[in-house]
Amino acid sequence: MPEKIGFVGVGRMGANMARRLKEVGYPVTAVYDVRAESAQKLAQELGCEACVSLARVTALADVIITVVTDDKAMLKIFSNKKDNLLKCKDSAAGKVFINCATISPKTHVEVAKLAKKAKAASLEACMASSINQARAGTLYLMCGGDEATFSKVKDLLVKLSDEGKLLRYIGTAGKAAQVKALVNMVMNINTAGLAEGLGLANSLGLDLKTVMEVFSQTGANSRVLVTDGEDMMNRDHSCFFSAAHAAKDSGIALSLGKEQKLNLPLAAATFAQYSKMVKVGLGALDKSGIAELTFKGRGPKKAAKKKK
Repeated sequence: MPEKIGFVGVGRMGANMARRLKEVGYPVTAVYDVRAESAQKLAQELGCEACVSLARVTALADVIITVVTDDKAMLKIFSNKKDNLLKCKDSAAGKVFINCATISPKTHVEVAKLAKKAKAASLEACMASSINQARAGTLYLMCGGDEATFSKVKDLLVKLSDEGKLLRYIGTAGKAAQVKALVNMVMNINTAGLAEGLGLANSLGLDLKTVMEVFSQTGANSRVLVTDGEDMMNRDHSCFFSAAHAAKDSGIALSLGKEQKLNLPLAAATFAQYSKMVKVGLGALDKSGIAELTFKGRGPKKAAKKKK
């Protein structure tokens, strides 16, 4: 019989992952979110319990998948004195925690140590995909942790990653998070570069559709041209991956660079642009919204009006 699954963090990504696993036959038995209403709504949809404590999630599930926002939230769910996923050692022993948030590698390592101390196991499953892929079960997953733990939950992960075509075991705890930081660093740099290129093309009076077609057939081509080019042109910044998350993730990469005593000027410039978006109130826009800073006639106030 498939393992019983619990979810902590049921925003758009977590909720869609839960729906996918339920759809392919895994019993989702527990969900939890700091926004109780979100957990209750999903629990009603899936026919499971909306837990009021983290310890309860652990008690009801064999595998607990966490999808939280940042390092602080991750450490809190595993080590908060009042309530955490490992609080009841009897129920935590033997459980597997799959942590999907984009956070610093050192936090993944710390969580792995906490889980081991509780006789549980922890695996990072870093995602390089959006909410649509979460629902379809076609997430690109980079995994880090003990290889035996990866093997133990591989069948489950296969159902989230296009039958395993998009599933990669990277290495020990923290290593997948390092690769994910690099993925998002390069993606964010590409997105910022595209926004500047299209912004300049627009100022020169060039036809943006023609420019994008030329980009697609030359060295200017990139994945973000496909995902974000038209959105930049049309100012459609419906959020799939927010500017605030882009700022956070670029910051993680810069911290890794600092630890290695490396100068990363492009990453630093991109971090500054996305941080500016957050500062001026555009952090909730999709990462493509960085074009609001590079196109003439656009900007924070105009973007705010566009959102309305």
